[in-house]
Amino acid sequence: MTTAQPLDVQPTALALLLLGRESDPASERGTDCPGDLPAPSDPDLVERARAAKEKLGDKVFVLGHHYQRDEVIAFADVTGDSFKLAQKAAARPEAEYIVFCGVHFMAESADILTSDTQRVVLPDLAAGCSMADMATAEQVAECWDVLTEAGVAQDTVPVSYMNSSADIKAFTGRHGGTICTSSNAERALRWAFGRREDGRGKVLFLPDQHLGRNTAVRDMGMSLDDCVVYNPHKPGGGLTRQQLADARMILWRGHCSVHGRFSLDSVNEVRERVPGVNVLVHPECRHEVVAAADYVGSTEYIIKTLQEAPAGSKWAIGTELNLVRRLANRFAGEGKEVVFLDRTVCFCSTMNRIDLPHLVWALESLADGRTVNRIEVDPETADLAKLALERMLALP
Repeated sequence: MTTAQPLDVQPTALALLLLGRESDPASERGTDCPGDLPAPSDPDLVERARAAKEKLGDKVFVLGHHYQRDEVIAFADVTGDSFKLAQKAAARPEAEYIVFCGVHFMAESADILTSDTQRVVLPDLAAGCSMADMATAEQVAECWDVLTEAGVAQDTVPVSYMNSSADIKAFTGRHGGTICTSSNAERALRWAFGRREDGRGKVLFLPDQHLGRNTAVRDMGMSLDDCVVYNPHKPGGGLTRQQLADARMILWRGHCSVHGRFSLDSVNEVRERVPGVNVLVHPECRHEVVAAADYVGSTEYIIKTLQEAPAGSKWAIGTELNLVRRLANRFAGEGKEVVFLDRTVCFCSTMNRIDLPHLVWALESLADGRTVNRIEVDPETADLAKLALERMLALP
């Protein structure tokens, strides 16, 4: 039986900002939270969090995304990916407060799916998502105008990744599209293509180009030539009318700042460093990384694959570092060696903004009768976004 070795990860000058109470103008949202946070060095933080949660009892339901810090996960009532957590929140109508330890778009989805009597709280409003912020409502509306002028909008069905804002989900609902997760992207695309006359259908995939490309090419047998990338920062998206007419997949120029860091060199290096290693990556990675990997799948798939892996097997995981570290520790006792795919730091910087001081502040405020950092989606946007989400739930 082998024992997993400590993850060999070295910080670099490009290491992402992990913490900070001060607003950061370069961050996705750069928002200060009102009120005074407990000091990070407060030795009583764990006990304060436990006491506040106990005082709230069944009135609070704490959700923890897989990419959260261990200190936050310790207080989560349930862990999972973004959509699973939103569903879990909707299934707990007795919980007056939903404390979502994740990022902004996730809290929006929870607000959309929960009842009007429930309040969704995000412990730090600066916890945004760089991918979600790469597609704004104005940019996507302009893109649809470009497709209309090119004569292809009537043949196009929008499919938006769960990692998108409520506004983008509402756009998708308004134009007859659906939401997808990394687990059901292929089903969503097959449904979308089936909505148009055979051979004429197109998909506008928002906002992650890599998940769209990998699903179309790797899972559905399309070619890279079937895909074009719409760049919202160029006139007409940087595409000609003919390119739009010929394309089957119109990919938004967006990406995950974590998964986009992995490269083909990362895969080649880890195979040399760890003989016999299995490379397992998330489909938000670049196409060449996915093509070179042994296994590709969502966060839940990654966890399930490691659970079912035989003792003595070796795994290099291409996803967020908090999760990889947690999995390495979890499976070390089973003789499974789990290493990080790349040698450099790859935390999700905005996920890491949810730390124990912010969680304590949010819980104690709720326990004192003050609702802080509530996330509310306006009714019209919520209705259209929910329509797109319901189409996903009804996928065959």
